[in-house]
Amino acid sequence: MAKSQQTFSKIEKEKKKLKKREEKQKKKQERRANSNKGNGLDSMIAYVDENGYTTDVPPDPTKKKKIKAEHIEIGVPKREKEEFDPIRKGRVAFFNDSKGYGFINDTETQERYFVHVNGLMQEVKENDKVTFELERGQKGMNAVRVKKI
Repeated sequence: MAKSQQTFSKIEKEKKKLKKREEKQKKKQERRANSNKGNGLDSMIAYVDENGYTTDVPPDPTKKKKIKAEHIEIGVPKREKEEFDPIRKGRVAFFNDSKGYGFINDTETQERYFVHVNGLMQEVKENDKVTFELERGQKGMNAVRVKKI
């Protein structure tokens, strides 16, 4: 007598495959039954209300605002020129003569600016009151044309 070629594990695998197919078929039928296909264009249209939100209700024409094309700004708005005195006042917070650099604290804004010996008009020491101008350096603003008061 010959033994059957199908083992227990083969039978179990076949049962699982069959069960998966049936579940997949049920899901497919559910999707078909609940689909919105063929409902028309109205169900697909979305409107934007006066506040910029999307809705499925058409906007109220009485709340419509007229906007002139020249009032629309594209890009960054132009900055108005700020008139300020380029010469600032400050106090030398730190200066190292051997290395040739230091820092100046602005008296108005309390910001700290780097100063190099090449930017000095006169020799300065710590706690000297000075006037200076600012230039953009590689790592930020630098004090240049520094003079004692």
